[in-house]
Amino acid sequence: MKFAWIDLRTVPEAHRESVVDATLHARLAGIVSDDPALLDTLPPTVTRVLVAPEPVDGPHLVAVVVDDRDRLDRLTATAAFVRVGDDRTLKLACEAAVRLEHTIVAFTDPTKIPLEIVIAAADGAPGKLVTQVADLEEAAIVLDVLEHGSDGVLLAPRDATDVFDLARLLEATTPPLTLTTLTVAGIAHNGLGDRVCVDTCSHFREDEGILVGSFSSGFILCCSETHPLPYMPTRPFRVNAGALHSYVLGPDNRTNYLSELRSGSTVLAVDAEGRTRKVTVGRAKLESRPILTITAHSPEGVEVSLTVQDDWHVRVLGPGGKVRNVTELQRGDELLGYIATEQRHVGIPIGEFCKES
Repeated sequence: MKFAWIDLRTVPEAHRESVVDATLHARLAGIVSDDPALLDTLPPTVTRVLVAPEPVDGPHLVAVVVDDRDRLDRLTATAAFVRVGDDRTLKLACEAAVRLEHTIVAFTDPTKIPLEIVIAAADGAPGKLVTQVADLEEAAIVLDVLEHGSDGVLLAPRDATDVFDLARLLEATTPPLTLTTLTVAGIAHNGLGDRVCVDTCSHFREDEGILVGSFSSGFILCCSETHPLPYMPTRPFRVNAGALHSYVLGPDNRTNYLSELRSGSTVLAVDAEGRTRKVTVGRAKLESRPILTITAHSPEGVEVSLTVQDDWHVRVLGPGGKVRNVTELQRGDELLGYIATEQRHVGIPIGEFCKES
């Protein structure tokens, strides 16, 4: 779970009280200061981080400023603050991130290459990496670097508004979905229709796709073109998703019609375990093709429908990430899907009566 610490060291005194109140109200993880007396006034519900030149005793998490190897080797605290400006300090940051429970890193140069190196070096280490950021835009980038991102960010806000905006940014991470096993009830060949290929700005993994369905009550996990196909190269950024009327599930439990997707839109990439991530659409390509409709049912009896291009190379995913060609599906085959509990109005979930068929 990503988290944020608020840095009070450079916040003007006129805004400090409101920033602290906003941090506590937004339930951000920590507050950082070089003044232990200020930290003493804070409740124990927030992590109180003291940046200090040397280890000190007290109730706070002490992040000792580390600028050479000897200091790191002698460190008895569980946290360090490393300012990275060259290869020597980059190596210090990597070692600290591997050894310590918390490592705060501040980078003097705008490139994210040093951060990528620290993240890679600390991969698998139990400690948490916290990266100092200049603003909210940089925070969004840092949280996604190398698809893993920094565990946390450290921001000195201008005012309380920045604190609340940062809290909303952290909430933007996509939660997992509970997928269900659907049983195919029938396949119908429907003649010609318009289908949409969704080309994203990301590579899909072999067990990833997007959730698409004709009804707002349920979706089928459509496979990306990550797996080899005869007569054509793989396109691991693409999902041959379905007919233009179909719903596609996006972030924040919102849907769009496939026909509405444009360059810059976002959809959810979903894997066979229900893990999700936001991906950006590079383009949506609509073309007329023969189409077929898959009808399936959930264990609770919810009917799910998906209309896709009627061709062997269009695929959906089954339990365990098994790849299934849509033209070879038969009654009784199992697919992965997602059952929604709300109806939709302009893509927004709403508790109203709605019957789709």
